[in-house]
Amino acid sequence: MLLRLAGLALAAVAAMFAALLVGGTSLSVHDVATSLLHPKTASTTATIVWQLRLPRVCDVAFVGAALAVAGVLLQGLLRNPLVDPYLTGVSAGAAAAIAIALLAGTSVVATPAIGFAAGLGTAVLVAALARRGSGLDTQRLILAGVSLSAFFSAIVALAIFRAQSAGYASAIIAWLAGSPAGRTWHDIAICLPYAALAGVLILPSVPALNVLRIGELQARSAGVDIARTQWLILAAAALLTACSVELAGMIGFVGLIVPHVGRRIVGTDARALLPACALIGIALTVLADAASRTLVAPAELPLGVLLAFVGVPVFLYLYLRGNRNR
Repeated sequence: MLLRLAGLALAAVAAMFAALLVGGTSLSVHDVATSLLHPKTASTTATIVWQLRLPRVCDVAFVGAALAVAGVLLQGLLRNPLVDPYLTGVSAGAAAAIAIALLAGTSVVATPAIGFAAGLGTAVLVAALARRGSGLDTQRLILAGVSLSAFFSAIVALAIFRAQSAGYASAIIAWLAGSPAGRTWHDIAICLPYAALAGVLILPSVPALNVLRIGELQARSAGVDIARTQWLILAAAALLTACSVELAGMIGFVGLIVPHVGRRIVGTDARALLPACALIGIALTVLADAASRTLVAPAELPLGVLLAFVGVPVFLYLYLRGNRNR
């Protein structure tokens, strides 16, 4: 197991290094390695690596790890392999808020913060609708998430329709397509405290995730506090998803596909599955972002669009293969 995790870690690091080679200016392996080892060197190469490419690569890696871990948490909580992080309504609420904000003339610079706040607010609303006693009703959680997502999607469609005359439709659509372009070290630093808080919430939930695989009744008999675990997992998943929305907009399929791949590599033990999926998510999103910058260069293919093209066939293959094996 440790060897597999070490292999995934090496793959993630290799993907991040390879992504630093990709861009409008051609850089060699030696140039990138020298710039990484000597960050204070006053050279054009060091500026490109440290100020332009490395922040974007780290941003995308952060997003991939966050969405993958959130997907593992929610699929384990709901015991449903078809669940993804956006079930909590974070992306739909963020999209609606940003669409309305842009339509009202708000600066594009403020949209990430607006999306983050609206996404967390939507997750709180979904949790309130799904509350049952001191815990959460998993069926209500799914229904509330799907219903609110449909409602906010209608708001986004209406905003795009109204924005066509105001000239803001392209900005809304670009954000919905998902892209980390323009993000800096400052944006990552803003999200780090929230990601750290999510990590603190995840740690006590890991043993419960393993027990929940056999069902809530059996978990209760084993001494698991179901209500506490549900709230911890939902809060952690909402924080991670909101961070990814702030850093890259709408990026789909990572939180849905990566847990399936991770389970095939390291099994279902959450102690190994969570770090494995984080590493797989990093490698997947970093390589996808590198491809998005080269496939139609000098233009850029939206990262969310590329991941959708890749994610749908991969997920169908994994899902159909799993059914055939059973």
